[in-house]
Amino acid sequence: MNSVIYLKAMTDPSVAPCFVLVDLQMEYISGARLMAMPEASAVLANCRLALAHARAMGFPVAYVRQKSRSSFFNPATTFFSWISGFEPTRADMVFDRDKPSCYSNGLFSELMEGSEGHFVLAGFAGETACLSTAIDAYHRSHRFTYLADASASHGLGRLSADQVQEAITEIIGTYGEILDTRSWITTTSNCAALPIGDRNGP
Repeated sequence: MNSVIYLKAMTDPSVAPCFVLVDLQMEYISGARLMAMPEASAVLANCRLALAHARAMGFPVAYVRQKSRSSFFNPATTFFSWISGFEPTRADMVFDRDKPSCYSNGLFSELMEGSEGHFVLAGFAGETACLSTAIDAYHRSHRFTYLADASASHGLGRLSADQVQEAITEIIGTYGEILDTRSWITTTSNCAALPIGDRNGP
């Protein structure tokens, strides 16, 4: 083991960014529900790739989910639960919120403030949670990377879901970094975080 790697990860957030998954809940993939995204399979596949990479690298993982008193995202319904394959482990952090931005959860906000806000963002929905979180991060001078192909948006008015996602990606790009999932995996694969036994510190 190389203790230098541990020290770098603890003192430099860029060594081990927090991987943040937003709203990977059944509400988004359940049939004819208002929030459902029928074409979400490719996005979920990229989320799985990114999550597997984050875990393999030892990056901290945070789940943020929407919790509501309405009939949507209500804990009393099955639609509130995690999408199969995306259940948090005991090592992961879980934050609930009732407003679009992840920063509306006080503990999430404290975590980001305490770690200089270096995080990677993926999940649903681009036009609400992801955009508002990106703007809040920018206002706090926090650094983030948005995995555009590991996220999706709803259609708005005459704009299709794909058109909205394309526009949202361009807008978020004015506040932070945009990468596709495989590019992020490639650029962080040489990160000196983990696995400890397989990597040599500088």
